[in-house]
Amino acid sequence: MTDTLAPVSGAPAEVSVGTLAPERPAAPGRLLSLDVFRGVTIAAMLLVNNPGSWDHVYTPLDHAEWNGWTPTDTIFPFFLFIVGVAMTFSFAGQLARGRERGRILAGAMRRAGILFLLGLLLAAFPYYTLDPAHLRIPGVLQRIAACFLGASAIYLLVPRRGQPWVAAALLLGYWAAMALVPVPGCGAGNLADKGCTLAAYVDRAVLGSNHLWASARTWDPEGILSTFPAIATVLLGIFAGNWLRGERTPAERATGLFFAGNALMASGLAWNAAFPINKNLWTSSYVLFMGGMGMVGLAMCYWLVDVKGQRGWTRPFVVFGTNAIAAFFLSGIFARLLNLVKVPGGPAGTQPVKAWIYGNLFAPWLSPLNASLAFAIAFVLLWWAFMEVFYRRKIFIKV
Repeated sequence: MTDTLAPVSGAPAEVSVGTLAPERPAAPGRLLSLDVFRGVTIAAMLLVNNPGSWDHVYTPLDHAEWNGWTPTDTIFPFFLFIVGVAMTFSFAGQLARGRERGRILAGAMRRAGILFLLGLLLAAFPYYTLDPAHLRIPGVLQRIAACFLGASAIYLLVPRRGQPWVAAALLLGYWAAMALVPVPGCGAGNLADKGCTLAAYVDRAVLGSNHLWASARTWDPEGILSTFPAIATVLLGIFAGNWLRGERTPAERATGLFFAGNALMASGLAWNAAFPINKNLWTSSYVLFMGGMGMVGLAMCYWLVDVKGQRGWTRPFVVFGTNAIAAFFLSGIFARLLNLVKVPGGPAGTQPVKAWIYGNLFAPWLSPLNASLAFAIAFVLLWWAFMEVFYRRKIFIKV
């Protein structure tokens, strides 16, 4: 995960991450609002991924079952959108310094490969002796890796004027394939049956059922075909980053991004009538709607933080935003350990540490929904404390 695992001779452990996260906290002239937006996204991701009990979750903190969306369904596309915004600043800077496009792309390939392997390690943890024939191959980090690499190639190899056409081709091509290509035993355009979509068929044909999401085994929310429109989500971030880097006044940047975001949201809602907004399928309407919402969110952060200078509230989110991948990966390991390590108690005589904490520290005092939420908030605060220590010691663990 890092080239330097700990400070040496008192020097801070800083490892370049390319475009996935900043190399260090925002300096004067840097887009601090992007760090803040990334930090808000990571904090929200930790919140919704770690309730005290999955049987007691407020509806906004859970994913939509199929079509439609909840606030939780904004988190993953926001992160991919942010990857695209950051990419424009990183890659443009490298190109300005005279670095060759091929070398930049080679670096992106290396980072994507490491990130993909981290995703596989997280999927296998803690049972590394698990039969590899049943290891889930897709996943969140794996999708980030694939989208980062795909968008990097498009940014570096396709002329800037052609990039919107690539995004349009990805979205229209995915819609046409999902609507028109027949699936054996299901026909064409069956988007209501989770196992009958073309995306599910491709996942089973290429990866095999044993390598898909354990709760389904017939389809995967981070599968192969749906990764292509997810690349378009990163491209929308690239377009937003290019706009923010342009020679415009700060007010023009914020205003333009805000109205462009609203236009994309309206387009996504219009397309929803023919191709429903659906995170699990990462539909084209979902890309437009969430990409537009990401633009609006970034525009608001940019206006408050970088234009108006209202930064007093940003510290916790900057802490998360400058160690985003580390916070996600390490907290994922920690959450699994909470369920793996057993202590006395429970109907079976032993119970996971998480169950003990939830049952003794939260459940006795609050309603089930509020106890579950309180546990999730405590989990976020705990990891903010860890990341705060890293931040103060200038330890930034990057891919």
